Amino acid sequence: MARQELARFLRERRAALRPAAVGLAPGTVPRRTPGLRREEVAELAHVSVDYYTRLEQARGPRPSPRVLDALAGALRLAPAERGHLFRLAGSAAPPPGASAPRQVRPHVSRMLERLPGTAAIVTDAGYGLVAWNPLAQRLFGGDLGHGTVNLARRRFLGQGRMYESSGAAEFGHLVVARLRRAAERYPHDARLADLLGELHAGSAEFRRIWALHPVHAPGHRSKVLDHPELGRLRLNCDVLLVPEDDQEVVLVTADPGSPSAGRIAELAGPA
Repeated sequence: MARQELARFLRERRAALRPAAVGLAPGTVPRRTPGLRREEVAELAHVSVDYYTRLEQARGPRPSPRVLDALAGALRLAPAERGHLFRLAGSAAPPPGASAPRQVRPHVSRMLERLPGTAAIVTDAGYGLVAWNPLAQRLFGGDLGHGTVNLARRRFLGQGRMYESSGAAEFGHLVVARLRRAAERYPHDARLADLLGELHAGSAEFRRIWALHPVHAPGHRSKVLDHPELGRLRLNCDVLLVPEDDQEVVLVTADPGSPSAGRIAELAGPA
């Protein structure tokens, strides 16, 4: 019965997921059903098509937690659905990693593309950078494109390009407050544990702020950024939450008509 229920759940979720929701083009060959094909789910989950087919036909072996997590990501399952998937497979659902998934949902990615005059980045619960738009890369440094940037390491360990800012002290408290929350939610996340170990060992400032138990909520903040090419910029930072993935979208703008807005507009032009 458990295998049948798991197979039915996988089939239903695959049929309900539209190709555009996972960034797939419609294609030229008409689809017999509106949902994803089995081979598309298998590719997204990094499993073989034969293995996934056997799961949907209730013929496969019990999938491991790693495979279940991959399937949950491929099918874009909400936290409650993810937990249900693990229960159907007879496994205890571990908490999602603080920096997993290392990708954004398609609707978040499309939102970044529709903001040509706004610098936008997305960070995970451990302050790893998981997405950004071209203006953010130009404004905050080309190393954003490497895909391994962590803003907590930038702030406290000097790893990467970090410009002087009037909000540096406040940002330090924001980082520590968020990392404290992440440590409580993901006590078994190895990547987060390694990050916290590095920060505690390498930064006396981080240790001092951590001992204060800071509490901050994301929202609207203003700061002055000393950019090496553009000079002094007065910027606004607004944070949008993606709660299902424990991610934050940070939108950076300047007041309309201000000198800073003019410089941002020039930067937003062709590279």
